[in-house]
Amino acid sequence: MPDETTHVNIASTSDDWRGRALSNFALSPFVFDGVLFASIEGFIQGIKFPESDPRRQQAFHLAGWDAKRIGAQAERRGAYWQGQCLVYGSVAHQQVIEAAIRARMAQSTGLQEALVSTADAVIIHDTGQPESTTTSLPGTVFCRLMTAIRDELRRTV
Repeated sequence: MPDETTHVNIASTSDDWRGRALSNFALSPFVFDGVLFASIEGFIQGIKFPESDPRRQQAFHLAGWDAKRIGAQAERRGAYWQGQCLVYGSVAHQQVIEAAIRARMAQSTGLQEALVSTADAVIIHDTGQPESTTTSLPGTVFCRLMTAIRDELRRTV
């Protein structure tokens, strides 16, 4: 029987368990550049703070709304990683986030299988809220990335 799902919503508010599991908000520990993170959201929010700011480490150890609330305190002057200050929202900033997402996916067979199981469904990111103009990872960029990772995984299976 063909898959009747035309899309899968990768968001914490998704009605599909795979979408919730693959969401940046999900508690999903991973290691990136030798640092342990509780979630992608914790990473995204934490790098908004300079390396000397204690909220940075706090965000790294959080998931979901807890991480998002910490990140809301950031001034968004840049994204700080590996001793560099990247222009907030720049391609370089998005590339660091992509590398973290790829690390998370590479470290979780379960997430890989969940993503592959979405087959040919169109990946969307709909939280039920308008996207912030200051988001560091626009939904369109996130969906393209997750689709690319799924395509790569499908070629290796």
